[in-house]
Amino acid sequence: MKAETKAQLISTGSVDMEPSLIHHLTIPTAGPGAGNIAFFFSSGGHRVRLAVKKGSPLKAGMEGGDLVIRKEGIEVARGRIEEELIHCPDQAFITMCEQCIYDCKFCPVPKLGGKVKTMDEMLGMIEKASSTGKMLAISITSGVEVSAEGEVDRAEELIRRLREIYSVPIGVSVYPTENSTSRLKSAGADELKYNVETMDRPLHEKLCPNQDLEFILGALKQGVEVFGRNKVCSNFIIGLGESDESVKRGIEELVRIGVVPIIRAAAKHPLREGELSIERPSAERLLMLNRFLREKLDEYGLRADTFRTMCLPCTGCDINPHSDLE
Repeated sequence: MKAETKAQLISTGSVDMEPSLIHHLTIPTAGPGAGNIAFFFSSGGHRVRLAVKKGSPLKAGMEGGDLVIRKEGIEVARGRIEEELIHCPDQAFITMCEQCIYDCKFCPVPKLGGKVKTMDEMLGMIEKASSTGKMLAISITSGVEVSAEGEVDRAEELIRRLREIYSVPIGVSVYPTENSTSRLKSAGADELKYNVETMDRPLHEKLCPNQDLEFILGALKQGVEVFGRNKVCSNFIIGLGESDESVKRGIEELVRIGVVPIIRAAAKHPLREGELSIERPSAERLLMLNRFLREKLDEYGLRADTFRTMCLPCTGCDINPHSDLE
């Protein structure tokens, strides 16, 4: 599987296959893909996460010990299913709260009514993951149950308690507050992610009415000052109605302040049907925008392949401009 093939798989986002082929079924609980059965597919040094969906134009089945993905009968990729640790391979990726009061129109989490994990439950999950000997990092993310401040409180406590036990890198992604950056760093976090979602300001106001993009950007800038360069990233969703020119301006605005953007393909969800128009980006668009991103990262001396936590080292949902592109 080359970068072009990975882009094609991400653009489709799903595969029609027998779920029993996946040894351990998992259902993401955070982000636009929440609620779907998904698995990690690895081939030729690249990794992609695909949802299992009847009727997908991609079909997959086992052939000679490999999972083979075909489109219209023609082989697209051949590889293996990777087992997750928690949410992704090699990481204990914990979603503290599977609910959210921020009603972003592309995200199914507010509609799913997920659980809120207790501190003991999260510590137990990470202890179990560590016991496998495969845990290379811990990542923490969260929706917002009652308030952003409350989630920062819980993240800070969890990180402090984890730091007493584990020496692996810890990454954290929450909605920022006035003092969240300094608190999370002091607690022992190594890497930080505050998500802009989209850098198209009119779209952001329409799709994320309860969030403040300028405040998030200020928090990201402060994050670079506190955590350092190549330690702060942000999800940047593509396919919500933005133009390529808008994306490019947004990429440059983020890298200029030292933030590494993650170009994330928008995902349709039936729970959000009729609330917005999503056009999942084509493989060509994903490659073009990620090549532009790589140029800008190189220009500003930033790297997408040195992160050790969260989405950038996982690479399952996105093209990493440094580790996936030649």
